[in-house]
Amino acid sequence: MTQEIRLNAFALAAPSHLSMGLWRHPRDRSVDYNKLSHWTDLARTIERGKFDGIFLADGLGHYDIYKGTSEPALRLGVQFPRLDPLLLVSAMAHVTEHIGFGITSSVSYEPPYIFARRMTTLDHITNGRAGWNIVTSFGDSGTKALRGEAARPHDDRYALADEYLELVYKYWEGSWEDDAAVRDKATGVFADPSKIHEIRHESEHFRSEGIFISEPSPQRTPLLYQAGASTRGREFAARHAECVFVSGPSKKVVRDLVRDVRERAERNGRDPADLLFFASMTAIPGRTQAEAEAKHEDYRQYASLEGTAALYSRWSGIDLSKYRLDDPIEYVKTNHQQSAVEAYTTADPGRVWTVREILERISIGGGGGGLLVGSAAQVADELQSWVEDTGIDGFNLGYALAHESFADFADLVVPELQRRGVYKTDYRAGTLREKLYGAGRARLPASHPGAAARRPASPTASSLPKVP
Repeated sequence: MTQEIRLNAFALAAPSHLSMGLWRHPRDRSVDYNKLSHWTDLARTIERGKFDGIFLADGLGHYDIYKGTSEPALRLGVQFPRLDPLLLVSAMAHVTEHIGFGITSSVSYEPPYIFARRMTTLDHITNGRAGWNIVTSFGDSGTKALRGEAARPHDDRYALADEYLELVYKYWEGSWEDDAAVRDKATGVFADPSKIHEIRHESEHFRSEGIFISEPSPQRTPLLYQAGASTRGREFAARHAECVFVSGPSKKVVRDLVRDVRERAERNGRDPADLLFFASMTAIPGRTQAEAEAKHEDYRQYASLEGTAALYSRWSGIDLSKYRLDDPIEYVKTNHQQSAVEAYTTADPGRVWTVREILERISIGGGGGGLLVGSAAQVADELQSWVEDTGIDGFNLGYALAHESFADFADLVVPELQRRGVYKTDYRAGTLREKLYGAGRARLPASHPGAAARRPASPTASSLPKVP
């Protein structure tokens, strides 16, 4: 096999994700986002297609940048309303055996101790299939709803994230030794207290004293995803991430980002090969090119440019209602997703994008890596080309219609990729991390900063008191 292409399904627990307006299509199932069967059916479809996992986006804020109000986003269902993705995973895990679950959770919203316990629980009940997409949360609406204040400045959020990670690494890696849980029914001893250690931590934003309440899960630390593409976000990814979510309107933009993050990882003492890169992509495949193009034209009839404008305004922090459609977009530094502005400005200075061009590009699939429309062979050609030309390892695959797009990909494109020897025909054994990296890699590698939180093994107590 040449380089294996990795795949995550990219989803959001809302009526729309990246294709605004398509929830109205007669075959789309997004309006059932609040029904459990919606998610168990999706999980079965994804595992049938041998996807590596489901990457679940999330956030607490509503979208109020476009026209200076939340009215358009609420009216059009622009990633709203939204459910907690973590609570969906146990049901999806119950009906599957192999797929992983990348859960988005913000360091700005939940105390580290509570979050660490929730992820440990998830890793236990999924038999080691839990992943965490680390985000810092831009935009004010979420933090105002949570605690009545605006979001922190961009770089300050990443400083907070570094502290947050340092603390959760201590909970996951440093509180319990591997053999602390004895489970000896004969003696009545469940755990060896000498092998369970108190965590003492104090930093600018966090203080903790005490043992971690949950015993280690199969991976201890969940597989770590991160999607920041700003300069500060890249540095954070280079230090912490195992899987990096990248996006951009051209191969050049993505290639430059991948190269930069790998170089930063090496400067941080990590093996650059330990980082896997997943590019955003959406595919509309057909049995023939004509069939795919007919689907695309059908889908376009339901796309909402107003909803797309509300979405991009939220991402970028730029109110597109203040522009004419044929006005060019220029770089503006905002406290939102800096990469959403840079991708269409400074990342490729030779290309000038108008508002109309951006909206048309991202109206189906979000435009992070493009939209592929064609036969299974044509889509496979493009996927291979992106991998070969950019240095990515795979894709976070978006959808036009739920769940039609993923079913079409599983039925049409996956067999084509398998015939070419670039896609697995079965899953590897083990945890999510082992499925991606190989046997014996259930836990963070020694070069990862989280490994520094591990304690050397202490001698086993010669005798623990027998419970009467």
